[in-house]
Amino acid sequence: MHLNPYGEDAVRLALSLVTDPPASAPALAERCRDAGIALERPVASSDLSDIADFMERWLTVVDASDDDRAARLNTLLQATAAYPRLTNHAGDGWHIHYREPDQSLASLLRTLISVGTALHLSGRGLHRLGRCARAGCGRPFADFSRTGTQRYCSHACGNRDAVRRHRASHR
Repeated sequence: MHLNPYGEDAVRLALSLVTDPPASAPALAERCRDAGIALERPVASSDLSDIADFMERWLTVVDASDDDRAARLNTLLQATAAYPRLTNHAGDGWHIHYREPDQSLASLLRTLISVGTALHLSGRGLHRLGRCARAGCGRPFADFSRTGTQRYCSHACGNRDAVRRHRASHR
């Protein structure tokens, strides 16, 4: 996976794993391949449970206040990231990895998601993670918008909330 300057790819993968968790190791492998991750080892069932546990910790970053968000993310980074290194492991060009070679998939995902989230937040702002503002939804989202003012997990939730506000104002 080639991380862009804002960590968008890794953050989108994290949201996918949180909002629609894969049900099996093969489903996790497919999700990772779809995200552009070159799988160098077989995916084990322990990878599935390990990444599910990690995603719960990642959600504490989403739910934290801006002041606490950096500290929580630094804890994840400390436990997962290695020194950056250049690699051409997949033969598709040199790029930077922030991980040890030959990691399990769960360990690789913890690193990619932690570093990607750090790149996203440091490049765009600590406020760029949140929960949907529509009552009853609460799905996590990452704000990739130009303005940085996203409040909903999707356009559908934003529209539903606008309709609700409109109806409430015309009663």
